[in-house]
Amino acid sequence: MDMPSAQQAIVSNKHAWDASAKLHKDTTTWNALLESVAQPDFSCLDPTITALLQDVGVAGKDVVQLCCNNGRESLSLFGLGARSVVGVDQSHAFLQQAQELAEVSAHNPEFVEADIHHLPARLQGRFDVALVTIGVLNWMPDVALFMRHVASTLKPGGTLVIYETHPFLEMFDPKGANPLLPDSSYFQRDPFVLQQSIVYEGQADIAGPTSYWYVHTLGSVVSGAIAAQLQIEHLQEYPHCNREELYEQYEHQPAQLPLCFTLTATKRRA
Repeated sequence: MDMPSAQQAIVSNKHAWDASAKLHKDTTTWNALLESVAQPDFSCLDPTITALLQDVGVAGKDVVQLCCNNGRESLSLFGLGARSVVGVDQSHAFLQQAQELAEVSAHNPEFVEADIHHLPARLQGRFDVALVTIGVLNWMPDVALFMRHVASTLKPGGTLVIYETHPFLEMFDPKGANPLLPDSSYFQRDPFVLQQSIVYEGQADIAGPTSYWYVHTLGSVVSGAIAAQLQIEHLQEYPHCNREELYEQYEHQPAQLPLCFTLTATKRRA
């Protein structure tokens, strides 16, 4: 199979995300979210990323979340005291859901529909903190290019905060006959070609538009940040799962796998 160009993959992934939005609407999870987001101190952030954001310092700061999906995490940043929050995503359908949640909430974030590779000029050099969370990096054909665009949103001295699935986990197939046997190379460069709808609430596979999932080593993520003039301040790996329930089987193994990581990096001052 011929692999798509980076731009073709980006466009395909946008279509796949737009098509998947309806699968995350009018579910038990969505209805619970609508109810809970009305609380002024609402947060869906787990203890790991909450503690890290508190350590970095979000209170009184201008924060951007890149690839914010339905905005639930962007809204959570107000509970940590953020002065302003902007959520950016290329999926129009998910940003419509974000607006619905914002209307119910006590807060007033701004949501911007944009591909990370074509950010509006008004987002450049504007933020104290840029947040990237679970399930973002693997949709990016070029992680170093992604880091440059992320860095462009930060003020000098601003901080990138990442909380992501560990790339080591991409070697395993949780639905395989032996889910603990490596199934693909850690150094795989061609993307996985997905023909299923993008769902993350435990539903069975549903046919959907083609999308492309890229594997980036931890080294390439760190090197990409450094090349974007970001100084690594913190990198920590964890044995807990921050992905779909299907991946929780990799927790509590006798020989424990790295399942997720956090990284912070500061934009160098001129």
